[in-house]
Amino acid sequence: MTTIAEEVLLLAHEETEGKPLVGATQLDSALGGALLAELAVNGRIDLDGKKVTVRDATPLGDEELDATLARIAGEAKERKPDWWVYRLSSAKLRKRLLTGLAERGVLNEEHRKVLGIFPVARYPERDPRVEREIRERVRSVLDGADPDERVAVLIAVLHAAKIDRKAFPGVRKERVKEIVESEWVGRAVAKTIDSINAAIVAGAVAAAAAAGA
Repeated sequence: MTTIAEEVLLLAHEETEGKPLVGATQLDSALGGALLAELAVNGRIDLDGKKVTVRDATPLGDEELDATLARIAGEAKERKPDWWVYRLSSAKLRKRLLTGLAERGVLNEEHRKVLGIFPVARYPERDPRVEREIRERVRSVLDGADPDERVAVLIAVLHAAKIDRKAFPGVRKERVKEIVESEWVGRAVAKTIDSINAAIVAGAVAAAAAAGA
């Protein structure tokens, strides 16, 4: 079972070479947003576009999600979604998720040197069945099937971070907009999608500004 953040990560990497399809700032913000989104879909937090509040502090059984939930519950004051996306987003989170997928046999972890000097890590697929199943679920919805909450949130996160068009070339903007805005998702999930979209964009802008300071 993969988390939404892991699914974002798999779709955001090229399968053979294991290179990311987008920049680190976009990808890391998407992963932070995905953690919040999954907690919201599972009824652990509320996202109303203003503040993140804990509804249920019961662990979900996933180390990354449970650590995030505990961190939110332990914060002295309620924060906005974009505040959390900015603070959850990091190269360390991306590395932990990639390493976890490698340890489970989904990816290979390969270390190389660019120009024979600069060390880089690449994560080509080892077991393509995992990403294939994710792609089939997303592609089915993009082609017109009714999505469930998780797929809707996954597509919203991919879209907010501009990963959707690179992971699914030729995707219709109208269909993505329909998925994100359609009434079937219900009020709670619609609020989650709105908040995560805004938070990912704001988090990416904040991270880029900090890097340039």
